[in-house]
Amino acid sequence: MSDTAQSRTQGTNGFSARIVIPEKHPMVTLLGATDSFLRVIERSFPETDIHVRGNEVTATGDRAEIALVEQLFSEMMLVLRTGQPLTEDAVERSIAMLKANAGDPDGAGTSPSSVFTASILSNRGRTIRPKTLNQKSYVDAIDKHTITFGIGPAGTGKTYLAMAKAVQALQAKEVNRIILTRPAVEAGERLGFLPGTLYEKIDPYLRPLYDALHDMMDPDSIPRLMAAGTIEVAPLAYMRGRTLNDAFIILDEAQNTSPEQIKMFLTRLGFNSKVVVTGDTTQIDLPSGTRSGLKVVQEILADIPDIHFSILTSTDVVRHKLVGRIVDAYERWDAENGDETGPAPRKSAPRGPRTRTPRQPHRTES
Repeated sequence: MSDTAQSRTQGTNGFSARIVIPEKHPMVTLLGATDSFLRVIERSFPETDIHVRGNEVTATGDRAEIALVEQLFSEMMLVLRTGQPLTEDAVERSIAMLKANAGDPDGAGTSPSSVFTASILSNRGRTIRPKTLNQKSYVDAIDKHTITFGIGPAGTGKTYLAMAKAVQALQAKEVNRIILTRPAVEAGERLGFLPGTLYEKIDPYLRPLYDALHDMMDPDSIPRLMAAGTIEVAPLAYMRGRTLNDAFIILDEAQNTSPEQIKMFLTRLGFNSKVVVTGDTTQIDLPSGTRSGLKVVQEILADIPDIHFSILTSTDVVRHKLVGRIVDAYERWDAENGDETGPAPRKSAPRGPRTRTPRQPHRTES
């Protein structure tokens, strides 16, 4: 429960709510430096008049919006009470969650404070936690199901959060090892044209997984854990023929698997293991005419118990705000143009009948 005091009255200009903030909480933590959080709230509720005087906030306007403003300040206070600072992004996402919950016919929904205070992993003073309602649902699904699919556009945290859950499970000794894999499919380039050995050619495709590991663990411990086999990062082809017991297994970039490959991967599942499959069905780099295994598996496994599909959208993008807008723009373009994206079929020059030049007789000078 929030420790704010609230009261409502009805006047000629609509409903009015008075929210009293306890003096132990500095108003700058609630309203932001130079009132930056307050401006976010005013933009989100343009029909509501919001005034601040001392430690009191007064909001006047439509009854439904006033109720949302009251909930928002209560949720913000709950977050601050945990010691976690607020950000403009967190305020914007809190408002979006509250509005989504208000539109839920069942009146159900996870509160913003429960999302922003849900800690997955802490490392070197940095805490990894979900930042949106869908991300929280995705993380909860990983806990509840043996196989979880995280499907969504770039920047929605589907791989990063899965990695955090894997490290958490390893540290809690729920599993004995982490296996990270992804298909070595190029986005425009060809492996054969890259210099070096096969391992050196594949390594750049696994680099994002290494980068995430370094965010979540002591970098000095990673080589030791990899040498011991506790953490394995390998291309998908290396999974064939194996049975993976007591492991947390993540398949990344699954949109670039064929139906046969994803079937092969899923049937590697052993006892006491958990699988997370992540991918973005709008960024498929497979050759033209090859259907994505990630699209096929949604049709085949949709009704299988203990398998969950979490769908993330542009509203869950936690990178720069432009990323979400770019994703939306591409989705609109695909809808208007029949999803014509994808690699163009390879064309070769036509080959005509071969002609043989008649051999000339050997001539000698006389």
